[in-house]
Amino acid sequence: MRRKTVVVAIAVVVAGGVLLPAGRHGYSGRGVVPASVQSDQPAQPARSAGRSVVSQRPPEAISYPVAGTRSYAVLPGDPAVIGRAGKLMRFQIAIEGGITGIDRAGFARFVRATYGGAQGWASRGLWRFQQVGPGTSPDFTSMLVTPTTRDLLCGAGPDRYTSCRMGNRVVLNVARWVHGVRNYAAPLTTYRQYMVNHETGHRLGRGHELCPGPGRPAPVMQQQTLGLHGCTAYAWPYLNGTRYSGRLGQYDDPVPHS
Repeated sequence: MRRKTVVVAIAVVVAGGVLLPAGRHGYSGRGVVPASVQSDQPAQPARSAGRSVVSQRPPEAISYPVAGTRSYAVLPGDPAVIGRAGKLMRFQIAIEGGITGIDRAGFARFVRATYGGAQGWASRGLWRFQQVGPGTSPDFTSMLVTPTTRDLLCGAGPDRYTSCRMGNRVVLNVARWVHGVRNYAAPLTTYRQYMVNHETGHRLGRGHELCPGPGRPAPVMQQQTLGLHGCTAYAWPYLNGTRYSGRLGQYDDPVPHS
Protein backbone atom coordinates (compact mmCIF):
# COMPACT_ATOMS: atom_id res chain seq x y z
CA MET A 1 0.00 0.00 0.00
CA ARG A 2 1.38 3.38 -0.96
CA ARG A 3 2.31 5.55 2.00
CA LYS A 4 0.94 9.07 2.21
CA THR A 5 2.87 12.23 2.97
CA VAL A 6 0.71 14.83 4.71
CA VAL A 7 1.31 18.56 4.38
CA VAL A 8 0.55 20.54 7.51
CA ALA A 9 0.93 24.12 8.65
CA ILE A 10 2.69 24.49 11.99
CA ALA A 11 1.87 27.74 13.75
CA VAL A 12 4.58 29.35 15.85
CA VAL A 13 3.20 31.37 18.76
CA VAL A 14 5.33 32.89 21.50
CA ALA A 15 3.24 34.42 24.25
CA GLY A 16 4.10 35.92 27.61
CA GLY A 17 7.86 35.96 27.14
CA VAL A 18 10.80 35.22 24.92
CA LEU A 19 11.91 31.69 24.10
CA LEU A 20 15.63 31.25 23.54
CA PRO A 21 17.10 28.40 21.51
CA ALA A 22 19.03 25.67 23.27
CA GLY A 23 21.60 25.59 20.51
CA ARG A 24 22.63 27.39 17.33
CA HIS A 25 24.70 26.27 14.41
CA GLY A 26 25.06 26.60 10.83
CA TYR A 27 25.05 29.33 5.36
CA SER A 28 22.48 31.63 4.50
CA GLY A 29 20.96 31.07 1.09
CA ARG A 30 20.69 33.89 -1.42
CA GLY A 31 17.79 33.18 -3.77
CA VAL A 32 17.37 29.59 -4.91
CA VAL A 33 20.45 27.49 -4.37
CA PRO A 34 21.04 24.35 -6.46
CA ALA A 35 23.73 22.01 -5.20
CA SER A 36 25.11 18.58 -5.88
CA VAL A 37 25.73 16.91 -2.55
CA GLN A 38 26.74 13.57 -1.13
CA SER A 39 24.40 10.67 -0.55
CA ASP A 40 22.01 10.82 2.39
CA GLN A 41 23.33 7.49 3.66
CA PRO A 42 25.72 7.93 6.61
CA ALA A 43 29.35 7.11 5.93
CA GLN A 44 31.67 5.75 8.56
CA PRO A 45 33.31 8.69 10.32
CA ALA A 46 37.08 8.77 10.64
CA ARG A 47 37.22 7.64 14.26
CA SER A 48 34.06 5.65 14.69
CA ALA A 49 31.16 4.12 12.89
CA GLY A 50 27.58 4.42 11.90
CA ARG A 51 26.31 1.12 10.56
CA SER A 52 25.20 2.20 7.11
CA VAL A 53 27.08 1.95 3.84
CA VAL A 54 27.46 4.91 1.50
CA SER A 55 24.94 4.75 -1.33
CA GLN A 56 26.12 4.60 -4.93
CA ARG A 57 23.08 6.53 -6.22
CA PRO A 58 23.68 9.74 -8.20
CA PRO A 59 24.00 12.84 -6.00
CA GLU A 60 20.94 14.93 -5.27
CA ALA A 61 20.46 18.46 -6.56
CA ILE A 62 18.67 20.14 -3.67
CA SER A 63 17.24 23.61 -4.25
CA TYR A 64 15.70 25.94 -1.69
CA PRO A 65 14.60 29.56 -1.38
CA VAL A 66 15.77 31.81 1.44
CA ALA A 67 12.18 31.80 2.72
CA GLY A 68 10.02 28.72 2.31
CA THR A 69 6.26 28.30 2.55
CA ARG A 70 6.15 27.74 6.34
CA SER A 71 4.03 24.66 5.72
CA TYR A 72 5.53 21.23 6.22
CA ALA A 73 5.21 17.76 4.76
CA VAL A 74 5.19 15.26 7.62
CA LEU A 75 6.77 12.07 6.34
CA PRO A 76 5.35 8.57 6.85
CA GLY A 77 6.49 6.75 9.97
CA ASP A 78 8.52 3.58 10.23
CA PRO A 79 7.54 0.70 12.54
CA ALA A 80 11.09 -0.18 13.57
CA VAL A 81 12.24 0.83 17.04
CA ILE A 82 15.85 1.99 17.04
CA GLY A 83 17.83 0.81 20.07
CA ARG A 84 17.54 -2.15 22.40
CA ALA A 85 16.66 -0.44 25.70
CA GLY A 86 16.06 2.92 27.33
CA LYS A 87 13.45 5.65 27.11
CA LEU A 88 11.48 5.62 23.87
CA MET A 89 11.45 8.91 21.98
CA ARG A 90 8.84 9.04 19.23
CA PHE A 91 9.68 11.58 16.55
CA GLN A 92 8.24 12.96 13.35
CA ILE A 93 10.18 14.24 10.35
CA ALA A 94 8.86 17.31 8.54
CA ILE A 95 10.21 19.08 5.44
CA GLU A 96 9.27 22.67 4.66
CA GLY A 97 7.56 23.52 1.38
CA GLY A 98 9.86 25.14 -1.15
CA ILE A 99 12.71 22.70 -0.58
CA THR A 100 12.95 20.60 -3.75
CA GLY A 101 15.16 17.85 -5.11
CA ILE A 102 15.60 16.08 -1.79
CA ASP A 103 15.00 12.35 -1.51
CA ARG A 104 12.51 12.45 1.36
CA ALA A 105 12.65 8.75 2.10
CA GLY A 106 16.44 8.92 1.98
CA PHE A 107 16.45 11.84 4.39
CA ALA A 108 14.31 9.89 6.84
CA ARG A 109 16.57 6.84 6.52
CA PHE A 110 19.58 9.04 7.20
CA VAL A 111 18.08 10.41 10.42
CA ARG A 112 17.08 6.95 11.64
CA ALA A 113 20.48 5.48 10.74
CA THR A 114 22.22 8.30 12.59
CA TYR A 115 20.28 7.58 15.78
CA GLY A 116 21.05 3.89 15.35
CA GLY A 117 24.73 4.28 14.48
CA ALA A 118 27.30 2.24 16.36
CA GLN A 119 28.25 5.36 18.37
CA GLY A 120 24.81 7.02 18.17
CA TRP A 121 22.38 8.07 20.88
CA ALA A 122 20.58 4.71 20.79
CA SER A 123 23.74 2.61 21.00
CA ARG A 124 24.12 2.17 24.76
CA GLY A 125 20.67 1.38 26.10
CA LEU A 126 19.74 4.85 27.37
CA TRP A 127 17.48 5.91 24.51
CA ARG A 128 15.31 4.32 21.85
CA PHE A 129 13.78 6.11 18.87
CA GLN A 130 10.83 5.47 16.58
CA GLN A 131 9.73 7.60 13.65
CA VAL A 132 5.98 8.17 13.67
CA GLY A 133 3.82 9.61 10.93
CA PRO A 134 1.11 12.25 10.60
CA GLY A 135 -1.70 12.37 13.13
CA THR A 136 0.43 11.27 16.07
CA SER A 137 1.76 13.11 19.13
CA PRO A 138 5.56 12.80 18.93
CA ASP A 139 8.08 13.62 21.61
CA PHE A 140 9.81 15.86 19.10
CA THR A 141 9.78 16.79 15.43
CA SER A 142 12.92 16.95 13.30
CA MET A 143 12.32 19.74 10.78
CA LEU A 144 14.31 20.57 7.64
CA VAL A 145 13.63 24.25 6.99
CA THR A 146 14.79 27.26 4.98
CA PRO A 147 17.06 29.93 6.50
CA THR A 148 14.31 32.49 7.14
CA THR A 149 12.03 29.90 8.72
CA ARG A 150 14.95 28.84 10.89
CA ASP A 151 14.91 32.37 12.36
CA LEU A 152 11.15 32.23 12.93
CA LEU A 153 11.35 28.91 14.77
CA CYS A 154 14.57 29.46 16.70
CA GLY A 155 14.19 33.05 17.90
CA ALA A 156 17.07 35.02 19.41
CA GLY A 157 17.31 37.44 16.49
CA PRO A 158 18.24 37.08 12.82
CA ASP A 159 20.75 34.38 11.97
CA ARG A 160 19.82 32.26 8.91
CA TYR A 161 23.05 30.31 9.32
CA THR A 162 22.76 27.92 12.22
CA SER A 163 20.37 25.17 13.30
CA CYS A 164 18.73 24.91 16.73
CA ARG A 165 16.48 23.05 19.10
CA MET A 166 13.44 24.94 20.36
CA GLY A 167 11.15 23.07 22.69
CA ASN A 168 10.10 19.87 20.95
CA ARG A 169 11.41 21.03 17.58
CA VAL A 170 14.80 19.91 16.25
CA VAL A 171 15.34 22.55 13.56
CA LEU A 172 17.82 21.68 10.79
CA ASN A 173 18.79 24.51 8.43
CA VAL A 174 18.68 23.24 4.83
CA ALA A 175 21.52 25.63 3.92
CA ARG A 176 23.79 23.77 6.32
CA TRP A 177 22.48 20.42 5.07
CA VAL A 178 23.44 21.35 1.50
CA HIS A 179 26.66 23.30 2.03
CA GLY A 180 28.04 22.25 5.42
CA VAL A 181 30.43 24.76 6.98
CA ARG A 182 33.85 26.12 6.14
CA ASN A 183 36.99 24.71 7.74
CA TYR A 184 35.24 21.58 9.02
CA ALA A 185 37.81 19.29 7.39
CA ALA A 186 35.43 16.31 7.23
CA PRO A 187 32.97 14.98 4.62
CA LEU A 188 29.55 16.58 4.31
CA THR A 189 27.99 13.31 5.47
CA THR A 190 29.88 13.64 8.76
CA TYR A 191 28.63 17.19 9.21
CA ARG A 192 25.05 16.07 8.56
CA GLN A 193 25.38 13.34 11.19
CA TYR A 194 26.73 15.97 13.57
CA MET A 195 23.74 18.27 12.86
CA VAL A 196 21.26 15.54 13.69
CA ASN A 197 23.09 14.29 16.77
CA HIS A 198 23.86 17.73 18.20
CA GLU A 199 20.39 19.23 17.96
CA THR A 200 18.78 15.99 19.12
CA GLY A 201 21.23 15.99 22.02
CA HIS A 202 19.68 19.26 23.18
CA ARG A 203 16.25 17.62 23.10
CA LEU A 204 17.68 14.84 25.26
CA GLY A 205 18.77 17.40 27.83
CA ARG A 206 22.39 18.00 26.87
CA GLY A 207 23.99 21.46 26.95
CA HIS A 208 26.93 22.87 25.05
CA GLU A 209 30.43 21.56 25.72
CA LEU A 210 33.99 22.72 25.08
CA CYS A 211 36.88 21.16 23.18
CA PRO A 212 38.73 18.90 25.66
CA GLY A 213 42.17 19.53 24.13
CA PRO A 214 44.07 20.25 20.92
CA GLY A 215 43.92 17.42 18.40
CA ARG A 216 41.18 15.55 20.23
CA PRO A 217 37.78 14.81 18.67
CA ALA A 218 35.24 17.54 19.27
CA PRO A 219 32.35 16.48 21.54
CA VAL A 220 29.07 16.24 19.66
CA MET A 221 27.66 18.93 21.95
CA GLN A 222 30.42 21.38 21.03
CA GLN A 223 29.19 24.08 18.61
CA GLN A 224 31.25 22.66 15.77
CA THR A 225 29.36 24.74 13.21
CA LEU A 226 30.97 27.89 14.57
CA GLY A 227 34.47 26.59 15.28
CA LEU A 228 36.48 23.55 16.34
CA HIS A 229 38.91 25.39 18.66
CA GLY A 230 41.74 22.94 18.14
CA CYS A 231 39.60 19.81 18.12
CA THR A 232 38.88 17.67 15.08
CA ALA A 233 35.41 17.18 13.62
CA TYR A 234 33.45 14.35 15.25
CA ALA A 235 29.76 13.57 14.82
CA TRP A 236 28.90 11.11 17.59
CA PRO A 237 27.98 11.14 21.29
CA TYR A 238 30.06 8.01 21.98
CA LEU A 239 33.66 7.18 21.16
CA ASN A 240 34.74 3.53 21.19
CA GLY A 241 31.59 2.67 23.13
CA THR A 242 32.08 5.26 25.88
CA ARG A 243 30.16 8.51 26.31
CA TYR A 244 32.44 11.23 24.98
CA SER A 245 32.04 14.77 26.29
CA GLY A 246 33.84 17.97 27.21
CA ARG A 247 33.49 20.52 29.95
CA LEU A 248 30.18 22.39 29.90
CA GLY A 249 30.37 25.78 28.22
CA GLN A 250 30.37 27.52 24.87
CA TYR A 251 32.59 29.88 22.92
CA ASP A 252 31.69 33.42 21.92
CA ASP A 253 32.05 32.71 18.22
CA PRO A 254 30.47 35.07 15.68
CA VAL A 255 27.80 33.69 13.37
CA PRO A 256 28.95 33.96 9.73
CA HIS A 257 26.84 36.03 7.36
CA SER A 258 27.25 33.66 4.42
